[in-house]
Amino acid sequence: MSVKPAAPSRPETLSVQWPIFGTEELEALRQVLESGQWGHIDGTGSYVGLFERDFERAFADLHTARHGLCVANGTVALQLALEALEIGAGDEVIVPGLTWQATAAAALDVNAVPVLVDVEPDTYCLNPSAVEAAITPRTRAVIAVHLYNSLADLDALLALCKKHDLHLVEDCAHSHGSSWNERGVGSLGAIGCFSFQLTKSLTAGEGGFCTTNSDTLQERLDSLRNCGRRPDAADDRWSALQSGNYRLSEWQAAILSVQLTRFSKQLAQRAENARLLDEAFAAVLGMTPMRRRRQVTRQGLYAYVVRYDKDAFGGLRVSTFRERLSAATGVPVGAVYQPLNDSPLYQPQTKPRYRVGEQWAQLDPTRFELPVATHAYREESVVIPHEVLLTDWNELSTLVATTAQIQDEAGGSGGSA
Repeated sequence: MSVKPAAPSRPETLSVQWPIFGTEELEALRQVLESGQWGHIDGTGSYVGLFERDFERAFADLHTARHGLCVANGTVALQLALEALEIGAGDEVIVPGLTWQATAAAALDVNAVPVLVDVEPDTYCLNPSAVEAAITPRTRAVIAVHLYNSLADLDALLALCKKHDLHLVEDCAHSHGSSWNERGVGSLGAIGCFSFQLTKSLTAGEGGFCTTNSDTLQERLDSLRNCGRRPDAADDRWSALQSGNYRLSEWQAAILSVQLTRFSKQLAQRAENARLLDEAFAAVLGMTPMRRRRQVTRQGLYAYVVRYDKDAFGGLRVSTFRERLSAATGVPVGAVYQPLNDSPLYQPQTKPRYRVGEQWAQLDPTRFELPVATHAYREESVVIPHEVLLTDWNELSTLVATTAQIQDEAGGSGGSA
């Protein structure tokens, strides 16, 4: 006979401040202020401030990447990655249909056609079989999104890209610090892309990052982020590039440098609490943790996700379950992203600049079917923000206790799985 944990008495204890900061950030900002070096110039114009270079090296090292470059935001990181790979009009880029709209929008912004494919039901990441079925003679790249607390199947996707001569770009906006077979995410594909937007697990409010192991791609990315200026490392083979201003400010670099000193401890605490949640939720009938592949040797995450089965909760809809769990614990529990074939934030044909020849009709997202992504959004996903995992386990376990209580009140199956 299983014994359910007691219901929480103080749910407000799960409220966690984010972002976390202290006097160290104030001191770093003071140094930037007094230096007068508030922005990135370089490319012969000299200074890149006090913090950016060191942060680039440290963040690239964390992900075992040869090169790392700061850029304006995560969307820009993806766009510049595609531009550095010389992807443009007439090309197709395969992206998961379950992702933040920026993943597909980056392909739009280089005048390529985003091809939406479905995801795996137990990771919500790209389904390699669906990717292979979507490849055409026009396909040039695949963007693998490491989503929430899962990593895409990099072994399978790398093999597919090699077989079909495609570029693999890693969207790591949710996965700071993760490793695949001891290699950091962002270092396995041609280019890795990160976001430092406010809700991410490493943040400066906004900002982005590109990683690569290619000297050539590093030089192209450096030029593309900086108005087409020639990178310092370029040699006589360098060719000028048309680009714009996609740089990070020194204010953001200062914040990121300090935030990075806190990151390793936070990464370990989130990973341990995610492991404990996996064990605890697995013991509740109708709650299934996301699959974690054996190749995941270090787990960073943007949010913790668990799959909900209403049949074990007396038919209680997942939307109602989320509302009750939020009300009882104070945690903003949500759903995964709305799939891109039905998302109000992804409407390519509302933007005339994407009207490029015959490919205009191919931009209609409703032409794609995404049954797994749609089921995850409408019926199954329960998403818990990463900062909640920085609480003590005795408090965090409130989420599981409350789940069991909701199950009892709903007249569900109860007990252990």
